[in-house]
Amino acid sequence: MKQAEFLHTVMPFKDKLFRLAKRLLVSTEEAEDAIQEVLLKLWANKGKIATYRSVEAFAVTTTKNYCLDRLKSRQAGNLKLVHSNYSDENASLQRQVEARDSVALMQKIMEHLPEQQKIVLQLRDVEQYEFEEISDMMDMNPTAVRVALSRARKAVREALIKKHSYGVG
Repeated sequence: MKQAEFLHTVMPFKDKLFRLAKRLLVSTEEAEDAIQEVLLKLWANKGKIATYRSVEAFAVTTTKNYCLDRLKSRQAGNLKLVHSNYSDENASLQRQVEARDSVALMQKIMEHLPEQQKIVLQLRDVEQYEFEEISDMMDMNPTAVRVALSRARKAVREALIKKHSYGVG
């Protein structure tokens, strides 16, 4: 596989990989490093790429595993989930502040979810992957993916209700 063919194959989903890495790691720099490592692994295995049923699914799985390894390593003991994909330049200052508060609240809520639920929620609700794709990426039964997603959404919903009901009164 030549470099141009590799780039043509991998570049369309590079941003998705970055968003997943950013979701799991604390900083843009950490996410960029993770993606660089994943792309190097893909390039090193470029001869095998044609044998994968879905290169994108393989790349997502590799990214997920790399990021989880980083989170578990001693070097990354202080990493945590961060989500800052929201930006709307045309919004009023008030809307921007509200959006930032909402993102911060979601970050806090998602920090308390189990890793598997965080990843499934990211892949399904943010990245819009199908259940079958998530099942392949996570090496999970499709029913288990649905259950994890349902539990993650329920936990987020309950935390939001709890937060907003405390604010009323």
